[in-house]
Amino acid sequence: MKDASEKIVFTGTGIVCGAGGTVEDVWEKLEKGETCVGPFEQFDASNWPVQVASEVTLDKRTLVPERKLHKTISRTDMVGIYASERAIENSGILDHREGLGEDEVDAFNDRTGLIVGSGGGSYWSNYDFLPLIHEAKGELDAFGRELGNQVTPMWLLKNLPNNVLCHVGIRAQFKGTNACITNQCSSGIMAVAEAASAIWNGEGDRILASGHDTPFEPEMMYYYNKLGLLSPEAPKPFDSNRSGTVFGEGAAALMLEKGSDAESRGATVLGEFLGFGCCTEATGILDLDPEGDGVERAIRQALDDAGLEPSEVGMICAHGNGTRASDATESIGIKKVFGGDVPPVTGFKWAYGHLIAASGITDVVMTLEALRRKTVPGIGTLESIDSEIGPFPVSKESTEPRSNVALVICRGFGGMNVVLAIRAS
Repeated sequence: MKDASEKIVFTGTGIVCGAGGTVEDVWEKLEKGETCVGPFEQFDASNWPVQVASEVTLDKRTLVPERKLHKTISRTDMVGIYASERAIENSGILDHREGLGEDEVDAFNDRTGLIVGSGGGSYWSNYDFLPLIHEAKGELDAFGRELGNQVTPMWLLKNLPNNVLCHVGIRAQFKGTNACITNQCSSGIMAVAEAASAIWNGEGDRILASGHDTPFEPEMMYYYNKLGLLSPEAPKPFDSNRSGTVFGEGAAALMLEKGSDAESRGATVLGEFLGFGCCTEATGILDLDPEGDGVERAIRQALDDAGLEPSEVGMICAHGNGTRASDATESIGIKKVFGGDVPPVTGFKWAYGHLIAASGITDVVMTLEALRRKTVPGIGTLESIDSEIGPFPVSKESTEPRSNVALVICRGFGGMNVVLAIRAS
């Protein structure tokens, strides 16, 4: 049962993506209108129709200093661990724990949890087998005989979807509520909502929510391109010439805790979780409701959960992935709720690409930063608003939010729509 008398606050954030490894790094790119979408180096894209993405440039030792650990985790785990540990550090809860007595430490760890959203792995995991399949010429007996000689038995551990949940929990000794959510694009943002709900329901006093993904690799790009979802250039959300989205890789994390606990330990409070809405359009795996039904219902649910009126919302961070159908139906859903009084709308995928499972939570981190700076960053790639969408309050230039409250919208395959309501301190 939700305890509305107890505030859920954010006390730490972490992020890594193509725009950098700190919130300040990413903000600088947003403020300058600089996209970090460009040619990538992880594989040769010279013969591919899509040759751009937004790639994390931090090296492995920066992401995860322990070299031994690199052998048992994947790239997506590395970015997830990095963002999670930055959020934990920034929250100051480890320093607070050091000042507790032995019995208090045990209780503290038991009431501290982790909820992580992941992409459930990618096709990179298949590539360990491809050379042997080619060598065996498709004969399963020959494949089986050589499997143990050519594919490490650590393959399974390296591809577990809950590695970030596991390793961060062990390293930080957090023993409370934990869960791994694999729900495509909505994974990371649902981790935030689930973390808040768990605290409100008394399952823990503080929970780290994290989301991570490194989706771009040959097979994934091939399938997305075949579906007509990828653009050969940086996304142009809500633009008349938008042609699709672009993959990014990265992770983000937020430390959520009871407001009373944060106050008692003198923590810096960055903002407040107000509520969320989550629904599906039930139209199909790729199909979107042409009237924006899912977006509208998720927004109304979030407003109701937060006890807000539409007029109290100061800005909206849209999913804004740059595909024609998603942007169009998202704008319809927003206008159904706000009518002719839509607050300033922005989106960030034009700057650091579509991070799939990490997209929603990354947008939450940067929206919180925007509210704290009292600035709605412009969409740097916007040239002309689609006449079928407009009038709609998106801009290439930065504007001011109407209040310190924002909605963050995240959409995913299967008609998923998730909306978070947050407030900056």
